[in-house]
Amino acid sequence: MESDEGDEDWAAQVEAQREAKTKRFRESARSPLPVSMRGDAFPGLAYFDPDPAYRFRLPLHEHDEKETVTVETTADGEQTYRRWGEFRFEVGGESVTLQAYRPADGADRFWVPFRDATSGEATYGAGRYLDLEPDRDRVDGEWVVDFNLAYNPTCAYNHAYECPLVPTENWLDVAIEAGEKDFPAEPAGADQ
Repeated sequence: MESDEGDEDWAAQVEAQREAKTKRFRESARSPLPVSMRGDAFPGLAYFDPDPAYRFRLPLHEHDEKETVTVETTADGEQTYRRWGEFRFEVGGESVTLQAYRPADGADRFWVPFRDATSGEATYGAGRYLDLEPDRDRVDGEWVVDFNLAYNPTCAYNHAYECPLVPTENWLDVAIEAGEKDFPAEPAGADQ
């Protein structure tokens, strides 16, 4: 885990990112929300309080062979990724492992999707995502894996979007009580 120094600044940054996302969802023409849900109709987004216990600095254990994996999507499609490596850490005294994937197009970022014991209860049933960028999330050779930044896929807000499903190897038995909670409104189609 990261040191306690700067926890207040970190929590303020998390809250500022959340406020910016809410504003973008409410006001932007590029919002994933159907037009009928924007502006004053937008109920807002729900989050767990920022908790440094869900913020880790971890080495990425790279796989010797970067296997190509096909991930199904919510619209019966497929997307291709490369299983690049894994993060190993403890949550609530339990050891867990999450695979980190890179897009097949060779982009230099990681997609870390996961489902956990909160999925379908407090959080979106299909799971949540983390995105890791080397220039933003890598510190002294380790990655900052911050579940407080976990977010819902766009299909949680609007069924018109096609979202990759979380591979079963990233389904966790532990609860990750951090990041974005389930969307408080029923997702709609793009025609609304």
